[in-house]
Amino acid sequence: MKPTNTVASKTDNGPTSNASLLYNPTFRSVVFQIIAILALVFFFYTIVNNALTNLEARGIATGFGFLTQEAGFGIGLTLIEYDETYSYGRTFIIGLLNTALVSVLGIILATVIGFVMGIARLSSNWLVSRLAAVYIETFRNIPLLLQIFFWYFAVLQALPSARQSLSLGEAIFLNVRGLYFPSPIFEAGSSIVIASFVIGIIATVFISIWARNKQRLTGQQTPMGRIALGLIVVFPTVVYFLMGSPISAEYPELKGFNFKGGVSIIPELAALLLALSIYTASFIAEIVRSGINAVSHGQTEAAMSLGLPRSRTLKLVIVPQALRIIIPPLTSQYLNLTKNSSLAMAIGYPDLVSVFAGTTLNQTGQAIEIIAMTMAVYLSLSLITSALMNIYNRKVALVER
Repeated sequence: MKPTNTVASKTDNGPTSNASLLYNPTFRSVVFQIIAILALVFFFYTIVNNALTNLEARGIATGFGFLTQEAGFGIGLTLIEYDETYSYGRTFIIGLLNTALVSVLGIILATVIGFVMGIARLSSNWLVSRLAAVYIETFRNIPLLLQIFFWYFAVLQALPSARQSLSLGEAIFLNVRGLYFPSPIFEAGSSIVIASFVIGIIATVFISIWARNKQRLTGQQTPMGRIALGLIVVFPTVVYFLMGSPISAEYPELKGFNFKGGVSIIPELAALLLALSIYTASFIAEIVRSGINAVSHGQTEAAMSLGLPRSRTLKLVIVPQALRIIIPPLTSQYLNLTKNSSLAMAIGYPDLVSVFAGTTLNQTGQAIEIIAMTMAVYLSLSLITSALMNIYNRKVALVER
């Protein structure tokens, strides 16, 4: 027998070359992340270097020193004291306050209109349901900018002049220049009246909490309507007369070609507020409708079987359960409304974009600083709104055992 030659093959369990590292997922992920970071750093270095080079070539100084310079221009609507001698920093604050004003008022109005229309959309009354559907489908499918133009140019600019103003009881006047109504005048002792009103509200809140706990434990109801009326209306009224009527009213009067005195709402604010509220409310209405429909119909039937009317069923059973579905998309609509307020520049409302990112930027040329500050404001407003809505969302969330 011939001997058999056996060839032993060598097996190498380790990598045979450095090329095998390319097939290692961990190695590749680290390399790709390093490359991405280096590319990002290079990108930002390039754009910052180009910006600084171009600014230097044009003789434009960088920094925020311009905020202390005199602005030299007027602003039509100011919530704090302002004239042409104030600084650009003051114009930034005024623009911020005007943006916050229209955003907060718009959120309140849009919420009220949206909830009413969302519930009306589910009404068993055919006419009410159809009218709500027409409202929703009409306003949410028309661009917001066109709606702003409609309210400003087609409605408010068509109002009569100051001398032919529409009036209500010689106290409220409406014309092409705005809405005028009496303003309060606070004299000595008015702070006590205001304090009594605030105390009445606080007391009503605490009594309401106590009454709710009492009803939960004993089933006995407390007449909160009469208690609230006494604390919030009757109590401050009595204090008002005891202090000698320290709060009076200043009525607007026609002097020359315009009204003087009182409080005025400029047409730019009214048009922007109407457009933002009505447009956003059409989306909120659909959110409310879908949230209510998401609640099991058995909940409605159970409430009806207990003898609750439809209004009480909505208030006590359906809406509290629907809120946990409604709030997340509702937050998005609030954020959209705040950001959409920047369209105010189209009709001359002095918001942050118009006053600061518009006039101030044109006069100073500090584009990078001004745009960065404007972006930071809208980012901060969005984060604050989201934080507040998240807190409320946690309060209405169902507690699972």
